[in-house]
Amino acid sequence: MTPKFFSTRAHLLVCQGQSCQGRGSALLYRALWNHLERDALAYYKKGGSLRLTESGCLGACSYGPTLCVYRAQSGGGGALEQAWYAAVDFPLARRIAQAAHDEAPLPAEHRYGPE
Repeated sequence: MTPKFFSTRAHLLVCQGQSCQGRGSALLYRALWNHLERDALAYYKKGGSLRLTESGCLGACSYGPTLCVYRAQSGGGGALEQAWYAAVDFPLARRIAQAAHDEAPLPAEHRYGPE
């Protein structure tokens, strides 16, 4: 017997390091999880495609909450697109998640690192 496979378009990670938690990352994670559940965006829901994970420190300690996204780069080829966000609030996290689900361009607001 093999585990059930759930197709995934993107994986979102929300930092739960001490500094980010002090800036509300635990609340952000719960709010985003509830949103993915309610709007059927979570990978195990019919039509859903997103995975959400609490992560350890993502390295932007003075700028949290920090969120990063990994998804297959448009055009195929097996390359991953990555997007890193600092000072993320729930409205921004919701826009990031929706864009990832829709395979649309990710928001530029609060984005840092490689483009």
